[in-house]
Amino acid sequence: MTLLSTIVGFSAFGFGARCFQLGLQRRNIFSHPEGHVAAAAIFGTLGYFMYYGEQRQNELIAHKRKVLEANRASEGVAA
Repeated sequence: MTLLSTIVGFSAFGFGARCFQLGLQRRNIFSHPEGHVAAAAIFGTLGYFMYYGEQRQNELIAHKRKVLEANRASEGVAA
């Protein structure tokens, strides 16, 4: 997934969560839009950090895989 789609997806989830919260409280969903903006911004920021966290994890896994393949290759030559 791209960075933009991750941020937009998390922001949409935050907006939806805020609407659901207000619906459970039986309040007007669109009465105070600053709450929606705050929820979307917070969840969008979370999506930003999750994207780069996932990229970092993929790099670490690829590096670990190369190390394991090199170890297996050296064990195969030694045996």
